Amino acid sequence: MSIVEDAKQAVKGAAQAAMQTAVQMAPDSWMPGGRPDPLIRQQHGFVGKPISRIDGAIKVRGIAPYAAEFPLDRMAYAALVFSTVAKGRIATLDTAAAEASPGVALVMTYRNAPRMAPMPLFMTSEKACGGNDLPIMQDDRVYWNGEPVALVLAETQDQADHAASLIHVDYVAEASVTALDEAKANGTEPGQFMGQPLRYESGDADAALAAAPHSVDATYTTPRHSHNAIELHAVTVVWEGETLRVHDASQMVAHMAWSLGHVFGLDEDQVHVTSPFVGGGFGGKGLWQHQVLAAAAAKLSGRPVRLMLSREGVYRIVGGRTITEQRVAIGAQADGGFDALLHTGTVAMSHHNVLPEPFILPTRSAYASKTMKLDVEVAYLDMVANTFMRAPGEAVGTFALESAIDELAVAMDIDPIELRMRNEPEKDPTTGAPFSSREVEKAYRDGAARFGWAQRGKPGARREGEWLVGMGVATATYPYYRMPGGAARITLTRHGHATVDIAAHDMGMGTSTAQTQVAADRLGLEMEQVTFRYGDSSLPGVVMAGGSQQTAAIGASVIAAHRALVGELLKLAGNDSPLAGLDADEVGGIDGGLAKLDEPTRHESYVSILARAQRDTVVVEATPPMPLETMHWSMHSHGAMFCEARVNTVTGEVRVSRFLGSFDCGRILNPKTAASQFRGGIIMGLGLALMEETQYDERNGRIMNPSLAEYHVPVHMDVPEIEVMWTDIPDPHTPMGARGVGEIGITGVGAAVANAVFNATGKRIRDLPITLDKLL
Repeated sequence: MSIVEDAKQAVKGAAQAAMQTAVQMAPDSWMPGGRPDPLIRQQHGFVGKPISRIDGAIKVRGIAPYAAEFPLDRMAYAALVFSTVAKGRIATLDTAAAEASPGVALVMTYRNAPRMAPMPLFMTSEKACGGNDLPIMQDDRVYWNGEPVALVLAETQDQADHAASLIHVDYVAEASVTALDEAKANGTEPGQFMGQPLRYESGDADAALAAAPHSVDATYTTPRHSHNAIELHAVTVVWEGETLRVHDASQMVAHMAWSLGHVFGLDEDQVHVTSPFVGGGFGGKGLWQHQVLAAAAAKLSGRPVRLMLSREGVYRIVGGRTITEQRVAIGAQADGGFDALLHTGTVAMSHHNVLPEPFILPTRSAYASKTMKLDVEVAYLDMVANTFMRAPGEAVGTFALESAIDELAVAMDIDPIELRMRNEPEKDPTTGAPFSSREVEKAYRDGAARFGWAQRGKPGARREGEWLVGMGVATATYPYYRMPGGAARITLTRHGHATVDIAAHDMGMGTSTAQTQVAADRLGLEMEQVTFRYGDSSLPGVVMAGGSQQTAAIGASVIAAHRALVGELLKLAGNDSPLAGLDADEVGGIDGGLAKLDEPTRHESYVSILARAQRDTVVVEATPPMPLETMHWSMHSHGAMFCEARVNTVTGEVRVSRFLGSFDCGRILNPKTAASQFRGGIIMGLGLALMEETQYDERNGRIMNPSLAEYHVPVHMDVPEIEVMWTDIPDPHTPMGARGVGEIGITGVGAAVANAVFNATGKRIRDLPITLDKLL
């Protein structure tokens, strides 16, 4: 980084720090969430009930339309050819055999592809969501091993796949950096995440560590991970004149529309993106080269195009979680109080993206320490771009942090839970902000009682036949986010039916169900009287399903729209209504209409208000305030993860036999869908702990296990019965009192498993995944 860039970053950081200080000093009442959401008070509505997913029936019947299932006339099917060098130029490109192959309609390469701008790189502007900012099939250059170099369109998928196999490419390889040690030797740069530096220091942590009477200092490593959603990345596109219509598997439809417009020189409203159903996202269902290439091929051929990546194709062009090397050092006094907490290390990243793995994030707020030193350094490789993957930073950062705390607890002969409780912070350790709500101790105490933590013995003490049995625990944590750009529209009809429109997403987590519950309670309607529409870029709002923040973003947007609706209805009600003279703060949605909150007999139904006003509908749209609450309070979900693991003394095999997650995530909107999210995150965490690893050949930058036969994820036999529980204590400063549940389930799992393995065997594994060769 240049001196000028350093200076710019310093100025930006100082400005952000000044703003945060000002926001923290402001009165609570000035903040969004300064007054608790009225829905927190409502205890007997739909919120909090375990209601089955309203879209479940069409999914099990197989009639829910996914991105690769939209039928269009004259559809052409696409297949891609991927580069086999990490960096260089295309020397020869022989497409003759492919062009002559049966059914082929088009072969597109850099020679004939339309002129296109690079994708706007994610986080470089409000609506940018490109996975990288490289030219897409615009010249003969190759930037990573796996980059698409040719696309074939044919009448059937089999014909396209066969023709793609006939294309012959030779390359002139150039010097590339594909090994982490070489990248580190070339120099590292300070990491940034979401515009914030990944570096923090308070006091002299190195000196405090050296002086502490008790300490641990260890290095932990995690490998690359690849996305493996059940639904392969797919897109169906068609040009209608100068309008581009895109059916995508996306967790950011509004961002997609804007970004694709930038690529093709279109206005945002000339691109219409729909994504009604997504079979898993986890951070990987953004804008990658396949959507751009499909749209380019459709433009060139004049036909609708369907492009579904093969499983190998996902590994080649869709980023994942990058490798990390983490040092955690803790110095403590005899009572266990932390004098020093250091969490530093290195991650790998490509030159063409901005997403290092921010593994220090959980350490920023998890524990009190007299001194602290946090730092993420970035080494650059010629590789596929990184991207978000469930709980970026926290998933692997908690492995290192929570393993080190367990090591310190063992060294000091203190119960691991008790050591954590002794270092609970009274306020945010790095910002000084008060916590909006923090019930970590209750989560631990309740979880320990349910799990039987008191029966845990010394390492290696419990044996059942060939199996050594141990227990481990770790803290789970994930921030509350609410990203700006949300907006919602409510349409209320004279029949008392409401439609809520927002460009949000449902990736299988039950968004439409939970939000219908919330909207019904807020409006005082039955769920059957509410329609929640989403997954369409033509709807209001710029909402991303990521960062466990979509529920808050939707909630805040609907609060704003509901307030506007109430104001409009009070105007329509007029002086002849029981509501006359009231303002929006005094009334709420009750029993199919509006009523005074502290005098519910002053009530009038929506049907009555609209009938007297002679209106068929009332339509309102509103945008919530900026998410300043995240700067005023320290806002996080937490959990206590309990694992029982068995290790075979003959084979070294690890089996997780019991797992319990005890969560503090504010109010749980739907226990049924939330439990599914918690369990899904835990299962993904078991994969992170025991088997997931992208095998990357450091000689040439190629991913060597691009299939589910070679890249292992947990299957039913790997997963025990998983018990989940929660405090259900509302956060007074969030919409509905809820915080996100989608990502916290994976955090802490890796450490809980590793700590259980240590308790079973006495052997500490600091390098994920925990495979049997490391235990023999």
